[in-house]
Amino acid sequence: MLKNMIGLLAGLLFGLGLLISGMTDPTKVQGFLDVFGAWDISLALVMGGGLIVAITGVQIARLQPTSWIGSSIEMPTTTVINKKLLIGAMLFGIGWGLVGICPGPGIVLLGAGQWQAYVFIPAMIVGMLIYQWFEPKLG
Repeated sequence: MLKNMIGLLAGLLFGLGLLISGMTDPTKVQGFLDVFGAWDISLALVMGGGLIVAITGVQIARLQPTSWIGSSIEMPTTTVINKKLLIGAMLFGIGWGLVGICPGPGIVLLGAGQWQAYVFIPAMIVGMLIYQWFEPKLG
């Protein structure tokens, strides 16, 4: 029960942060990505703040034997940059640049009833299914 409550509160806090920061506004995101046009630097500050919080959280987690709810903390050990990572990063970046939405803000937009989410979320699911089909072939 506590695990679910913490997850719910973390998700609500994350979604609220996305809304307040403007990360759910595709036009604002595309303005941030348009570095040679009408560049909007404000989302770089949001991302920098998020990075500081994430780095701090990871460092605190590394010092803990277990999580606050008692489960084990497993940190990733892989540091290899491979073909799958590069292809995934490129596809993510291209999609984010084209529509100005990524998965987190897409879910928030769905909860807010925005029409863009009703296009983005099914397209994201189709992309995930295509990946599952292609993944064994990527080796």
